[in-house]
Amino acid sequence: MRSMKMLRALKILATLALLVAVPALAAKPKVVILATGGTIAGAQAEGQDAGYKSGSFKVEDLIKAVPHLDELADISGEQVVNIGSQDMNNEVWLKLAKRLNEVLAQRDVDAVVITHGTDTMEETGYFLNLVTHSNKPVVMVGSMRPATGTSADGPANIYNAVSAAVHPKARGRGVLVLLNDEIHYAREATKTNTTQLDTFKSPNRGKAGMTNAGRVYWYDPLATRHTANSAFSVDKLTELPRVEIVYAYANVGRDFIDACVAAGCKGIVLAGVGDGNATQSAVEGLRDAVKKGVAVVRSSRTNSGITDRNVELDDDELGTLASMELNPQKARVLLMLGLTKTKDAKQLQEYFYEY
Repeated sequence: MRSMKMLRALKILATLALLVAVPALAAKPKVVILATGGTIAGAQAEGQDAGYKSGSFKVEDLIKAVPHLDELADISGEQVVNIGSQDMNNEVWLKLAKRLNEVLAQRDVDAVVITHGTDTMEETGYFLNLVTHSNKPVVMVGSMRPATGTSADGPANIYNAVSAAVHPKARGRGVLVLLNDEIHYAREATKTNTTQLDTFKSPNRGKAGMTNAGRVYWYDPLATRHTANSAFSVDKLTELPRVEIVYAYANVGRDFIDACVAAGCKGIVLAGVGDGNATQSAVEGLRDAVKKGVAVVRSSRTNSGITDRNVELDDDELGTLASMELNPQKARVLLMLGLTKTKDAKQLQEYFYEY
């Protein structure tokens, strides 16, 4: 009799344990997809058209197009904007960044995936890398073929992006960029080809990882400051300082530099030849811009390598800054945010060392 009571008690305990365990096993991470448009949401006018219209589909359409996505996570979507990323601007950046921080602050949200066009994905990604105040995973994803194209790469990219976002080792890595089975840090990634699927490369420090049918393999973490450790914030910002990029080439004059100063630019980034260099005329224009209170950063149009201080040009004498590893478009992003905090050249240069 006693043994039967014990057996019943054990059965009850086993049942209770099962009832507790089943919800835990059934629970899936919650991922919010913030959509901004781009090729991944694009449609062709006709079946074999090379041309297409970005942002033709909404986030709900993108989610429905990915088989088995709901097996990875509890997915919800939100349309922030629906544009081609060539039309990305400061206003959208601020809107997206503020909404991203709001979503990440929700206790039940585990990660965010952002769909975005590839043209300016590296710039948006780096901007978010500097102003997102969370260690939760943020993965940017796009495609090189429109949603209606033959062998559209968008669905596979989204599936892999969610797989990476819910991976335990994705936390604390900063904003990531995922296309073509490759994971890149937004700080490192740059678009290198107009049409090929493997357009994104990380020429200086290499990839963040790889994916294969939803499996994720991570490489070394990012060493620079970002996200939760960043000093930058968009909370009180309604606009960003105007910073323009001037492209250097053989025989370039100072006209464009002078035009930037006359237009009231707060900063200029030189996409210099070689190690951030330019003609004597252009360099004199940069010197004069600094004297008028414009922050000037030297970068390189080569898109890889380090543009360091006082190598071919004397930054100490000119009053210019060195972009270090950042290409011109990312140097512009950091300079804009830097100028929201200080105009001091030494502190601005420190930002380029740290971020």
